[in-house]
Order: sequence, then C-alpha cells, then structure tokens
Amino acid sequence: MKPSVSGVGVIDKAVAVLAAVETDGANLGQLVDRTGLSRATAHRLASALELHGLLRRSTDGRFALGPRLVALGSSAAAGWPLADAGRIALAELRDATGESTQLYVRDGEVRVCLSSLQSPHGLRTIVSAGAVLPLDQGSGGRVLTGEIGAEGWVASVAEREAGVASVSAPVLDRNGEVIAAVSVSGPIERLTDSPGQVHGPAVVAAATRIALEAGIV
Repeated sequence: MKPSVSGVGVIDKAVAVLAAVETDGANLGQLVDRTGLSRATAHRLASALELHGLLRRSTDGRFALGPRLVALGSSAAAGWPLADAGRIALAELRDATGESTQLYVRDGEVRVCLSSLQSPHGLRTIVSAGAVLPLDQGSGGRVLTGEIGAEGWVASVAEREAGVASVSAPVLDRNGEVIAAVSVSGPIERLTDSPGQVHGPAVVAAATRIALEAGIV
C-alpha cells in the first residue's frame, strides 16, 4: 500500500479498494494484489463498502462498483454546469457521427468523464460517466493539457486502448483557456486511421456549442 495521500489512512485504503474494481471488478486475491493491503484488511473494507452500496457482488462473486455510486455520480455530474450544457450537444454529436461521445474535465493529473453517451452500434466504445482516465493517453487527455491542432482538434489512434480511435476538441472560456474536452470515440474500422478528418469539424462545433450554452464565451 502506498503512503497515505490524505492523512486519513482508512479513507485512502477504501478509495484504493474502489479503484481496484473500477475497470473489470476483482476477486479478493486481486484486491490484495492491486491494493497492497493484507487479505484481512481488503476483505473487511470491501465488505463494509458492500454494506453501504458502494460495492456489490457480481454473479461470479467478484467485487464490482455498487449501485449507490450511480446516484452519487449522477448528483456529482449535475453539479457541473458544463454537464447540463453538454447534454444536447453530446446527443446531437452522437446522432450525427453514430459514435460514442464524451465530455471530460481535468482533475489534477487525471481526467474525469462528466458525461457520456453510447453509440447505437453493437461494437462501440464505452466510457462511463465518472470514469477516471490518464491525461497522457487519448485525444481527450491531450486536449486538456493544451495540445490543440491547427484545425481545432486532436486525434488519437490505438493510443489508450487497442482498436480504438478518437478525436477531441476543447471547450474554451472567454479567455481562451481550456476548461473541458469533447470527444468522439469508436473502433478504428469505422473512424479510420484519420478520425480527425472524419469527425473533427463536428466535434469542434459541439465544443463551441457547449461553451455558448454554458455562457462561458
């Protein structure tokens, strides 16, 4: 287990347990491996989080994120004006491109998905609202660190995940500062090796609309 981040050890350990199951769930042995906690501590914390609805047991007995986090995540997202401003623009972008759309904001050294809409295709990219992703992988992260192409968008191909391409554009405030990133993502076979050429202009238009709807320009 890493040294305490907050100074409140039990909170840090509980957050580590939640992070350990975020992507694909985990059995007890995997919790121990991923968190560095003792088996007894990992089991005790996971069981307590389950009682509070923050974890649940999947059909195969693995720990997974619990139903209460859905409500908490929705409430947290609703507290961001951009989340409200982005709903219509993200929906229109999804319908126009046929691909999954996301709205990201930076939180320190990571990015958080404020809002996400899934493609109607069976083969699609799924990023859940509330998901925490790196800044140094994927077009959304690169936009949030200030990397913006001359056309107003940034594209990535198989950068964060094999077989997935994306294109993102910044939501800018009236001072030209990047406050969020709008993304379209999907399989390379549909977005091609040049996703920006395919969907870049539509993503830039969606980002501009969100800024206008949020009243930040």
